Amino acid sequence: RMPDSVTAADRRQRASAALSLSFLSLAFSITAFSSSYWCEGTRKVAKPFCTGQSKGDHCIRFNSPDANNSNAVQYIWETGDDKFVDQKFHAGIWYSCEEIINEEGEKCRSFISLTPAADRGVLWLSIVAELLYIILLLTGAILMSVEMCYYKECPQFTFSNVLIIFYFLGLLGMVAHMMYTTVFQMTVNLGPEDWRPHTWDYGWSYCLAWASFACCMAAAVTTINKYTKTILEFKHKRKTLERSLKIKYKFPAH
Repeated sequence: RMPDSVTAADRRQRASAALSLSFLSLAFSITAFSSSYWCEGTRKVAKPFCTGQSKGDHCIRFNSPDANNSNAVQYIWETGDDKFVDQKFHAGIWYSCEEIINEEGEKCRSFISLTPAADRGVLWLSIVAELLYIILLLTGAILMSVEMCYYKECPQFTFSNVLIIFYFLGLLGMVAHMMYTTVFQMTVNLGPEDWRPHTWDYGWSYCLAWASFACCMAAAVTTINKYTKTILEFKHKRKTLERSLKIKYKFPAH
């Protein structure tokens, strides 16, 4: 059997690993929840007319130099797809932002307002699940920190059994991500005409949200492993103590 000092060091390493994974998961989750890059893509929009110093391929040009003269006959050279330009956009749980053609910056609007009324309840459930997921991660990280601080004074002091429940309730995160995916796809199909994307894909925030869930599950597995080893060690110590007491009372010292 391994010495107690080695097993104690092993438990501390596993606890440190679980704590690190927990804080990493929390950081990923908060970053993803507050960002608007869950989905990114482009929209096909009609080019605006070139005005003033506007040049390039992002506006429609006239053949007349006097574009402000309403009496002049003006011909637009662009036809078919040339009349449209790809407008980039990105969307998250809270809001969706689109680039402004021929200008710097973006214009943003609430993603909740873009969602079809029939799917708005699912989006709110997704938001509530994400918030609960973050609260559970924070609570788990705090309990793990308290356990590590007091373990030296009381080796039997452990929140591991509680932490396992908290971490596996992190499955709420998986449910929340899947619900948001469903709502976004419904919004793409049934959302406002002036928002529907031409092409889209998942962004870095969406990947970060799933990375948070993966770290949470890894913390849960590490905690289970540590808890199981601790229980087995305590059982072994108790059996050893019981055996030594039996021997002592069977062969009392004279």
